Amino acid sequence: MATSVAQSSSTLASLDQKVAFAKRCSHEGVVAGAKAAIVASIATAIPTMASVRMLPWARANLNHTAQALIITTVAGAAYFIVADKTVLATARKNSFKHVPNMKP
Repeated sequence: MATSVAQSSSTLASLDQKVAFAKRCSHEGVVAGAKAAIVASIATAIPTMASVRMLPWARANLNHTAQALIITTVAGAAYFIVADKTVLATARKNSFKHVPNMKP
């Protein structure tokens, strides 16, 4: 009986540690994704607005909704790509810390 209680408490501690790790990984992903989305928005907004002002085709065919759609699509894609890569990289980096060194 005492053994199962000890195993249960160690399992709960391990579970709490895993939950804390997952929250930290996801938070790092959100921060990196938000930064990438901001940069992508600016990098997309400048040429989009400039082309609408300078090119007759863009002025005739890209209304405000189309311009917003172009900018938000690039920002959303940048957010999800960078957040996903950051979470995976963080998880991979930290998972190798707990693996004992294997010698051939």
